[in-house]
Amino acid sequence: MPPAFSAEEKDRITRLLLETGSRLFPAKGLRKTSLDELVEPAGIAKSSFYAFFDSKEALYLELMLRQTAEVRQRVVDDGLLRGETTRDGLRRFLRAAVRELATNPLYSRLMTHPEEMDAVRRRVDPARIAAADNPVTALAGFLTARRGADLIDADVRVVIGVLQTVLFVPVHADWLGDDLQSPVLDLLIDIVAAGLTSRKEDLA
Repeated sequence: MPPAFSAEEKDRITRLLLETGSRLFPAKGLRKTSLDELVEPAGIAKSSFYAFFDSKEALYLELMLRQTAEVRQRVVDDGLLRGETTRDGLRRFLRAAVRELATNPLYSRLMTHPEEMDAVRRRVDPARIAAADNPVTALAGFLTARRGADLIDADVRVVIGVLQTVLFVPVHADWLGDDLQSPVLDLLIDIVAAGLTSRKEDLA
């Protein structure tokens, strides 16, 4: 039976588990990160891990949820919704998301390894995921409100897929070379944003 921890010990151990997970999951992935590695910095036995999290997936989800509100603020509130037009909003969203990929290791990991989020969904309470302030949900609402007006009349899921596809470019752009990555991505973002929006914006 795991030992009882004081409130102060629980806070300290939880913080250490979160810090360790935030370092190991992006570097090694969910499957290859072991419980031994997660608990070692906290100085607890593997069995004691479950007094804090139900599973590795639950720890992974907690890390993701703690970042979700901040990511939404940067890519949706300060990006997408600050655009003067739908096209400008999409440009701002994509540029903010690219910055997030460059500076947020867990977000980058989720983009390049979607199977890890699938593993999390299978092991944790779906209500916890559904309740998250998800940037993709906010993006879907934005696109739905503009579909057929100043956004092309296409399935919103398809439009989101196109936008997500753009975000795979910076993750796999080493072959472009350092001097081409930024200009290629800037042009691609402009082309995609223009292609998804109404020609009415060209006349405005």
